[in-house]
Amino acid sequence: MPIIEHEIVINAPIHICFDLARNVDVHTETTAKTKERAVGGVRTGLMENGDIVTWEAVHLGIKQRLTAKIIEMDRPYHFKDIMVKGAFHSFTHTHDFIENDTGTIMKDTFEYRSPFGSIGKLADRLFLETYMRKFIANRAIELKKIAEEC
Repeated sequence: MPIIEHEIVINAPIHICFDLARNVDVHTETTAKTKERAVGGVRTGLMENGDIVTWEAVHLGIKQRLTAKIIEMDRPYHFKDIMVKGAFHSFTHTHDFIENDTGTIMKDTFEYRSPFGSIGKLADRLFLETYMRKFIANRAIELKKIAEEC
């Protein structure tokens, strides 16, 4: 099971970073390259523990839907979401926020299992893990830009 870890330093207060990371509208803005939009569940504003959202996006040239649920939240330090339904066999995405002298360290930990057994594992090695690393890093960079403008 691939585990992707990404950290970024954001020159903004921890509560700003935390709220931007769980904001459906900001998520849509930071994933514009994949045309991501909320089509079910919470469709706007801040998500809370227990909330569910269904995203529609174009990944790897294919329009897909994915439903995720927030299963843990400790504001403004941590929240975790899991896939309820979608293209992966499963995933857990942990979002951690740590205050430092200049602002906030935002850390994403994304653990997933691809579908289709051996074929999925081959896809991970050939392209999927690299694709997901870039997607998570790009979203973090876009979120950093927004947070530092606040």
